[in-house]
Amino acid sequence: MSQPWTNMKSWLTQFAADLRASTDAGLLGLARYFGLLYGPIDASLPIDQALRKSLRYRLAPHVGWRHALGGIAYLLFLLMVVTGVLLVVYYRPSAQEAFPSIQHIVSGVTLGWLIRDVHVWSASLLVIVVLAHMARVFFAAAYRPPRETNWLIGVLLLVVVLAFGITGYLLAWDQSAYWTVTGALNAFEEIPLIGGLTVGLLRGDPIVSGATLSRFFAGHVVILPWFAMALLGFHFRLLRRHGVAPPSDHDTMTTSQGRLFFPNHLLRSFMVGILALAIVITLAILFPRPLGVQAQPGQVPVTILSTWVVVDVSRALVYYTGGWGFALFSLLGLLLAALPLFDRGTERDLRRRPAATAIGLAFFFGFFGLWVAGRGLRTAVLERPSIEVSIPDPTIQPPSPVDSVINDGGRP
Repeated sequence: MSQPWTNMKSWLTQFAADLRASTDAGLLGLARYFGLLYGPIDASLPIDQALRKSLRYRLAPHVGWRHALGGIAYLLFLLMVVTGVLLVVYYRPSAQEAFPSIQHIVSGVTLGWLIRDVHVWSASLLVIVVLAHMARVFFAAAYRPPRETNWLIGVLLLVVVLAFGITGYLLAWDQSAYWTVTGALNAFEEIPLIGGLTVGLLRGDPIVSGATLSRFFAGHVVILPWFAMALLGFHFRLLRRHGVAPPSDHDTMTTSQGRLFFPNHLLRSFMVGILALAIVITLAILFPRPLGVQAQPGQVPVTILSTWVVVDVSRALVYYTGGWGFALFSLLGLLLAALPLFDRGTERDLRRRPAATAIGLAFFFGFFGLWVAGRGLRTAVLERPSIEVSIPDPTIQPPSPVDSVINDGGRP
């Protein structure tokens, strides 16, 4: 028995050596993209040596728990991708089948209800975590050179996250989703120049219909993921090139004081990731999203209950400001993206950079205030579209040709 075992062991050893020698170390870039590696990949080395060298990379000494928000946001995004792929297997993007397919997912698919609610809660928490991450970068003035490009990419990622939620919210095709999107599009249409063109492109019909659902579905599962992946890859590349912005007393620190990526930082990332995953699953179990009633274009619901952060914000904007609120808040977002253009000094005290402070506080506290105001709206604040919707009554039979001739005095 010892001889066959020795031969097998020798063969496996030789096979592993040949596999390492023939495998390009550049494949480790995939693990680096998903955050399992941080240091540079030395493509000139065999893959096993390149892995060990990357794991010995030391992070800046000031990187701590407060920098975990970006990793949490990335984890929530990946969780949305996984659950979204599972949902799209059963989802049917048509006005007739969308709502019944969700009913099937919730009641007929094993753990389908959990997958759906994990997806929903991940979307809400992702918005909150991304805003918290941006707020940390803003208050630390980490958007200044040489990190201004990464700040702009971060703002674009926030826009993509909001677009994911807006397009995905309609896919439920229930009364709340239908009339929330209807009111938001009607309000956005009031914006001069771009409002009508944008809404026409998104809606595809005079009212929200199956054409709108198809376009939102295509944007949600086809178009936006490509933008997200490209922006994330660029974001990570710039982050590793410039590093995390140092604190004001960084001159007293040295690189030798930095923490090893493995096992120190990687273990900390796993701990934060497991905690975030536990919170999402717990919320999904304890507070599932109600299924609601299938969308009825001819009947405005008495109440509209929101289950997503951005829906609360949009409802507050529609109710209190109309289309101009969307325009003003979008302008505030553009000013936030342009902060590195005019705030290029070294001062980090908020009191000594009043313009930047005013823009940032107006955006973050404005978003929070609109969220609170929107959650307080429990009645249907969305009006009907401007056109009349004629819904035929299936109990009334159309007149026959003979009846038409008789009622018309015998005239052909």
